[in-house]
Amino acid sequence: MKHLKVLMSAVLLVFAMSVHAQRKAVMILIDGVPADVLEQVSTPAIDEIAAVGGYTRAYQGGGKDMYSQTPTISAPGYMNMITGVWGNKHNVWGNGVKNPNYNYWNVFHVVKAQAPEKKTAIFSTWLDNRTKLIGDGKAEAGGKIMDIAYDGYELDTVQFPHGNSRIFIYNIDEFVTDKAAETIKADAPDVSWVYLEYTDDMGHAFGDSPQMIDAVEKADAQIGRIWEAIKYRQEQFGEEWLLTVTTDHGRTESNGKGHGGQSERERTTWAATNAQNLNARFESTPPVVDIMPTVLKHLNVEMPKEVAQEVDGVSWLGDVSLFGAVANYENGKLTLSWSQGSAGGNVTVYMAATNNFKTGGKDDYKKLGKAKLAEGTFTKSVQLEKGGTYKFLLEGKHNSTNVWLVLDK
Repeated sequence: MKHLKVLMSAVLLVFAMSVHAQRKAVMILIDGVPADVLEQVSTPAIDEIAAVGGYTRAYQGGGKDMYSQTPTISAPGYMNMITGVWGNKHNVWGNGVKNPNYNYWNVFHVVKAQAPEKKTAIFSTWLDNRTKLIGDGKAEAGGKIMDIAYDGYELDTVQFPHGNSRIFIYNIDEFVTDKAAETIKADAPDVSWVYLEYTDDMGHAFGDSPQMIDAVEKADAQIGRIWEAIKYRQEQFGEEWLLTVTTDHGRTESNGKGHGGQSERERTTWAATNAQNLNARFESTPPVVDIMPTVLKHLNVEMPKEVAQEVDGVSWLGDVSLFGAVANYENGKLTLSWSQGSAGGNVTVYMAATNNFKTGGKDDYKKLGKAKLAEGTFTKSVQLEKGGTYKFLLEGKHNSTNVWLVLDK
């Protein structure tokens, strides 16, 4: 009996350690790699990560020909990932990052506001990722929210001399990777973003080419070094790490040298993760905006209600009720439809006829009614004004999602 008690105590201790294990997250974005290229290149590190969790084709660009359509350009693509919303909300339409709307909080803003003890980090070639997209240090973006930053090296012509080729960008990516791996291994920040640029440079210069394949192989080796640091932390400290790897856009159909449009190849991206409790959303060719809520769910950090209502993404982790909502209005009849995740329960539908959140205000959502989740649709006769924008919030047992209806004038 004494031995049984000892054994039970040990089991309970292991269980308690598992329940209370520290959770950490890393987002890696390698620039400009379409799914068809990634899938033909040898990528042992990404393959190993996906073997632990999963791999899926995904998409950028928002809803094609819809209110949320977003250019398949780098900065908008990064902003989609870190804010969980499309360009109609975050207001980043190009690499100039002229007037981002920080009312739509990024993942770092949420973490610092809701769990200020957690440490944030960025490892990036491009300084604007922190100073403009995240808005680090800007009061309207949450103030100083990045604890660790290794970035801006594209401006350092002494340590990384610029030449006629773009090899200096590869050297910066190597440096950034080393700093990320070292920092993760030694300090284990709670949520980090690693950005690697060289693949996009090779795409622009050579298109679909051996140089592009070589760049993807180099990026995979860099990802492998970060993955090794994560595995070290898991093995030595019992931490639970979420790693997501993705890209910001595909490439043009003709030769792979460009991007920015809405062709299938420019929109088609991919995601790999070590997460093991992946749901139906992950398996549905998900959008990149899902990464932000996925990271927060892993970290057990809840968004403020008003922020969460605006997020276009849906977490890939655990139970999910519904996703992929679509709104239609014809002859005075509103129809909302969705894809079902888990079985059972109802969907409660709310509507707001304002968009005050965009300017820092609040929207007044009115309940329209309920429908059974399994039915996949909600219909109601309502009078909506031409030229109006209407926001719908659909709440299920496990999650909520939103969709807009923008009526022609």
